[in-house]
Amino acid sequence: MTAVPMLELRGVDKSFGPVHVLSSVDFTARAGEVTALVGDNGAGKTTLVKCIGGIHPVDAGELIFQGTARSVRGPRDAALLGVEIVYQDLALADNLDIVENMFLGREVLTRLRTLDENSMEKLAEQALASLSVRTVRSVRQHVVSLSGGQRQTVAIAKSVLWKSKVVILDEPTAALGVAQTEQVLDLVRRLAGQGVAVILVSHNMNDVMKVADSIGVLFLGRMAAQVRRKDVTQTQVVELITAGRSGELGLSPAESSGAAV
Repeated sequence: MTAVPMLELRGVDKSFGPVHVLSSVDFTARAGEVTALVGDNGAGKTTLVKCIGGIHPVDAGELIFQGTARSVRGPRDAALLGVEIVYQDLALADNLDIVENMFLGREVLTRLRTLDENSMEKLAEQALASLSVRTVRSVRQHVVSLSGGQRQTVAIAKSVLWKSKVVILDEPTAALGVAQTEQVLDLVRRLAGQGVAVILVSHNMNDVMKVADSIGVLFLGRMAAQVRRKDVTQTQVVELITAGRSGELGLSPAESSGAAV
């Protein structure tokens, strides 16, 4: 816990016109850990993720990457800092195979400026192998033929391929069955095991309690608390989500009753 965090947000504010969505948010994600970001609908999770990803510029506060404050003016700035967001819809092209999806927009070319298919295929296989993925039959399978869990696998493996430092997973187990959920959660832990700072956005408290090292709880645009998972119960996390407080943990009574979004 003494190491410099991979990502740190300090005092982040974000408004859209008169609507104050984030207020003085502090948040930390460490390399080699899964940090869950939870909160009820409208708590500000999506806006916070988009601020980290450069989609929304922050109005105030700092985004600090590996101890240095950075200006993130757009998604390209975030990508250059090593931020990868895997959205719930995955943004995969069904008509392309796994290799083509993993290199979409980042194709490897030969000296003759043609696609280096062999190199891309080998790198895709290495990325999947590094995560001990055994559920994908061939990297030349078209995405349309993959299950939901396999699609998540491909999307997560892309972040390994491009050596991302911060990977944000938006509801990665939504609409998955029990077996596929277990596979994806195992993959999330292996991704963190490679030294990546994984941010898991989820409504599923069972998933959060199973894989998270740290849990940040947003309540009406404020960070109610960021706690070590081992130090809290699922009931306490749910209370933080719904009321902003759990016993002495969380926002003050005045803050939890007056938080605005």
